[in-house]
Amino acid sequence: MSETRQIVCGHCGRTNRLPAERTPEGARCGACHQPMFTGHPIEVDEEAFGRHVVNSDIPVLVDVWAPWCGPCRAMAPMFERAAQQLEPQIRLLKLNSDNAPALSSRLNITGIPTLLLMRGGREIARHAGAMDARSIVAWTQASLTPFVTPT
Repeated sequence: MSETRQIVCGHCGRTNRLPAERTPEGARCGACHQPMFTGHPIEVDEEAFGRHVVNSDIPVLVDVWAPWCGPCRAMAPMFERAAQQLEPQIRLLKLNSDNAPALSSRLNITGIPTLLLMRGGREIARHAGAMDARSIVAWTQASLTPFVTPT
């Protein structure tokens, strides 16, 4: 039996099993038949956040933001550009802290924007403050380096 990876669909939220040897590029959800990755971050609520973080075998990069935050609004297009470079190896999510205050509190968010890099349901890196797209990509890749297994 071949190994599989679990990836949560950004459209319908269903968890899909993808054979480990198959690249996620071009993969479609078995439930809604939409592309699994679009090169854009996904807006999530508390429930969808939990589903992506807990059920996905790929790392998840979360932008915790709020609509009234100037630096958050300035970083939004940078996060969008980073998604085009990081997907499908990493799922990018946007979490509005105003709509999920309890989750923001549990995550110990003390300032926004905050980037959280999660893997296997656990936070592995955090960065507070706005960054440009190149910095987001570099920080994410550097933070994942200790977790990459040699082939």
